[in-house]
Amino acid sequence: MNSLGVAIVGCGRISDLHALGYRDRQDAKIVAVCDKNRRLARQKGREWGAGKIYTDFHSVLADPAVDLVELLVPHHLHAPMTIAACDAGKHVSVQKPMALSVTECDQMIQAADRNHVRLRVFENFIFYPPFVRVKEMIEAGEIGTPRMIRLHMNTGTRDSGWDVPLRAWGWRFNQKTSGGGPLVFDHGYHLFSLARYLMGDVSRVFAWIDKTAVVPPLYLDAPATIMFQFEDSPAYGVMDFVHTPEMRIHSDYYPDDNRVEIVGDKGILFINRCTARTIDLPAVMLFRDGRTTVIDVPRDEWHHSFVDSTQHLIEVLRDGGQPRLDGRDGRAVLQFVLAAHESSTTGREARLQHLRPMV
Repeated sequence: MNSLGVAIVGCGRISDLHALGYRDRQDAKIVAVCDKNRRLARQKGREWGAGKIYTDFHSVLADPAVDLVELLVPHHLHAPMTIAACDAGKHVSVQKPMALSVTECDQMIQAADRNHVRLRVFENFIFYPPFVRVKEMIEAGEIGTPRMIRLHMNTGTRDSGWDVPLRAWGWRFNQKTSGGGPLVFDHGYHLFSLARYLMGDVSRVFAWIDKTAVVPPLYLDAPATIMFQFEDSPAYGVMDFVHTPEMRIHSDYYPDDNRVEIVGDKGILFINRCTARTIDLPAVMLFRDGRTTVIDVPRDEWHHSFVDSTQHLIEVLRDGGQPRLDGRDGRAVLQFVLAAHESSTTGREARLQHLRPMV
C-alpha cells in the first residue's frame, strides 16, 4: 500500500501523544488536522507537518488523501463520527471508551463491517511495555495459574506534568456527553481493558461507586471498589479508585497512580509504574521461590504505550489482520464497565451475559 494518510480530529492535550507514533515513518503520515478551534488546528498542523487544516469534520471525510481518521473527541461523539467515517470509507481509531451504550457499539461495528474498513478502540495501557512484558510472563507460566488481579488508581497533585484547566475537561462531568464519571467510566476503561487483556473475559461484577465533590456541583465517581470473576477459571479481580487531591505525585503527564498486582499459584507480579512515578521501585518485579527479582523492561515511559499502539494499527492496515481491541473487543470492555455501574446502582451482582448479545 501507499503511505497511509491520517487525519487527527480533535487537538486537545492528548493529541500530542497520538502524533508521536507517526513520527519519521514512511508508511504513514499525518496529512490533515481538524478542530473547531482553527488557531489550535493550525498550530498542531505546523508541529506535525500536516498540510491540510479543517474545522469541519465532513470536509475531512471528503478528502481522498485521508485513509485513517483518529477521533479524539468527547464520548458522545464517538458513535456518530465513527459511523460517518466508516460510511465515507475511512478506517477509524476512536478514543476510549468506545461509546455510551452497547447499542452504539453495535452500530459502529456494523458500519465498519458493511464498508469493509478497520475499526479499533485506542487503548494504550495494553501496549504499555511493562504490561506487555507481564502478559508474556503470565503466558510463559512464570507465576503458574493466575488467581487474582488487583488494579489500583488514585489521583493527586503535582508540580510537574500537564496543566489541564477545568474548562478543558468539564464535559466529562456531564452525563449526556461523558456517559459516566471521569474515574470509573472514563479512566477506568484502561483498567477494565487491562484486566481482560491480562486474564480473560469476565462473567460477573459487584461494585460500589461513591461520589466526591470537586467543585460543587461537580463530582468525581470515587471512592469506588469493583470486584469481578473471570469466565474460564476460578480467578477473581479487584479494582479501586480514590480521589486524593492533596497527594503529591510526580508525573510528566497526569498525576495518576496506577499500580497492578497479579497473584498466581506459584508467584506474584508487580507493575509499579504507568502514567506516574509514585513509589521508588522498578517498573516490574517478580516474587517467586521465596525471593523478589527485578524484571528488566527497557522502555517504561507512558508515552511509549501511545507510540506502540499507533504503530500496531499502522502495521495491521499495511500487512492485514485485526487490530488489538477492535470493535468487538471494545464492546466487551464497555459491557464490563456498564456492568459495574449497573451493580452499583442496583446493589446487586451484575452478570455480563445478561447484557444484549454481540452482533
